Amino acid sequence: MVTFLRMEQAPRHPAPPLPSGMRVVRAEAPTVGFYRYLYNTVGAEYVWWLRRTLPDRELADLLADPAISIHTLYSGGEPGGFFELDARNWPDVNLSYFGLMPHMVGHHVGLAFLRQAVDQVWDSGAGGMTVNTCNADHPRALPTYLRVGFQITRRVREVWAVPNHLGLAIPPELRL
Repeated sequence: MVTFLRMEQAPRHPAPPLPSGMRVVRAEAPTVGFYRYLYNTVGAEYVWWLRRTLPDRELADLLADPAISIHTLYSGGEPGGFFELDARNWPDVNLSYFGLMPHMVGHHVGLAFLRQAVDQVWDSGAGGMTVNTCNADHPRALPTYLRVGFQITRRVREVWAVPNHLGLAIPPELRL
């Protein structure tokens, strides 16, 4: 099940701060290799597969689009997660991908990191923000999106033909 969410205005409550020693950095010209490292590491447990199937040239073109931005959470000098913003449908901005590296999950940083993404969008003058999540994502994804102010707009049952050659572990509850 895929849940689509939307936010019509910036959150009214103050953002929780990132823990000490953490910061978010926008990649000015992300390389395909760096992006694949982030995407594949964050998404491995959640069956993120779409970008894995993109040829390098197509992914490079996407990353070079000025309406796409990649933001990396750093902790102790190494990546702790990332988010991708897509403003190609301006004034709406889509949070295309958001997640933490496996070593950061469970350290109570997700909400503060998500607010970094949300605040980035609203500070840009956007008119709305969208995101979607599914049953394959972390169980706290949907509650966290709701907590920052997203509202559910619809739910759709989707069936994905995840290519076997990617070697992703499909959880039993998601198999047909």
